[in-house]
Amino acid sequence: MYQNIITPEEVIALAFSDGEYINPTAITNLDIAVVIKRWIIPVTGEALMKAIMLGKYTEFTEKVLKPTIAAYVRLDMQPRLNASTGQLGLSVVAGANNKAADEKLRHELMTSLRRRARTLRKYMVEYLEEHSSLREYTGNDNVLHRCSCDGGIVQIL
Repeated sequence: MYQNIITPEEVIALAFSDGEYINPTAITNLDIAVVIKRWIIPVTGEALMKAIMLGKYTEFTEKVLKPTIAAYVRLDMQPRLNASTGQLGLSVVAGANNKAADEKLRHELMTSLRRRARTLRKYMVEYLEEHSSLREYTGNDNVLHRCSCDGGIVQIL
């Protein structure tokens, strides 16, 4: 399903710039597909995504779409990276040299990741609106033309 758009390795390179090692197996193709279905297709429309999967619009894909997808994958999976689950339930890293971040720091990180992802998605919309060469995109498909969430307020247009 959307596997040829961006790889887990590309997600890591684009969204995890804090220097920490992230194992590429921590991100699955399903994680990427869920993000595309939830955050990208409501803006681009299905027709444009199908064209991209066929290899069209490589400039848009590389410069705009991949960074946006990567940002939303990081936003979506960061809580899972903050803690781990196993047979003994939910736990956090707490070794001799590691200490789990407190709630305030986790909140700041999530706020920053959310802001980055939303900004990239707005940039993606601006790019789509300015480039009529992406024929499969129509503004009618873009949910952000009908609904926006700014400052915590949902606005139906």
